[in-house]
Amino acid sequence: MAMDPEALLARSFPVLRHAYTARDSIIYALGVGLGEDPLDAGQLRYVYEAGLQAVPSLANVLGYPGFWVQDADTGIDWRRVVHAEQSFVLHRTLPPAGVVVAQTRLVGLYDKGAAKGALLCQERVVRDEASGAALATVSQVSMLRGDGGRGGMTGAPPPPHVVPDRPADASCDLPTLRQSALIYRLSGDLNPLHVEPAVAAAAGFPRPILHGMCTMGVACHAALRTLLDYDAGAFRGMRVRFTAPVLPGETIRTELWRDGDVVSFRSHVVERGVVVLNAGRIDVG
Repeated sequence: MAMDPEALLARSFPVLRHAYTARDSIIYALGVGLGEDPLDAGQLRYVYEAGLQAVPSLANVLGYPGFWVQDADTGIDWRRVVHAEQSFVLHRTLPPAGVVVAQTRLVGLYDKGAAKGALLCQERVVRDEASGAALATVSQVSMLRGDGGRGGMTGAPPPPHVVPDRPADASCDLPTLRQSALIYRLSGDLNPLHVEPAVAAAAGFPRPILHGMCTMGVACHAALRTLLDYDAGAFRGMRVRFTAPVLPGETIRTELWRDGDVVSFRSHVVERGVVVLNAGRIDVG
């Protein structure tokens, strides 16, 4: 069946209840590279239960609805879907354990033409179950490469953040492990592209690739380490555009520019010189 833009935008999603523990927060932190130096007191705040803090980018996995675009009733050519952009806004510092409820909704479908595909925008609000207080708003933009020319909304998503045209104020190199994707998937993204060599080869990659949102978490770590003294309470939100995949085991260099409460960033793989995250913005305060 072909994708029906009107029916897709009207799609309803169930409210998801997600209970997570200190162990889950630690596994997430390990997946994005925290604990690489076990003698670093700042990193230990995220991987040791005594005085534990949650990595701000944990918001990305709370109440995650899964890879629903592959459901047959969407009409989406899911094999050609590309995760283009991700962002989250923190309404309060994430607790390292708790019970949350979240509901996803589709907020935009922008047709770029038959040859270019369409941009699908989704949003979910993550709330503390007990109080109903909003913890985070998480947004995602996906490129539907096989579903252009079918109509949709007029206009376009917000333009990308512009990285300053000057030398970076700081730079941070963080290694990934050859098993990083195997650790990160324990936080909920079970796509076999990140595990099975045959699936990766069929997609044109030499080996399973790192999750894009794991790379985003590494950039979050870079900002915490370089500019915020590992203080999660200073983190307000993050936005990034995915531009290329990382192979587990590569080193990610994140360049950062700070202008008041706005931190711009861009990340590339040191070994290949390829930009993997661009148009990055982190709000602090």
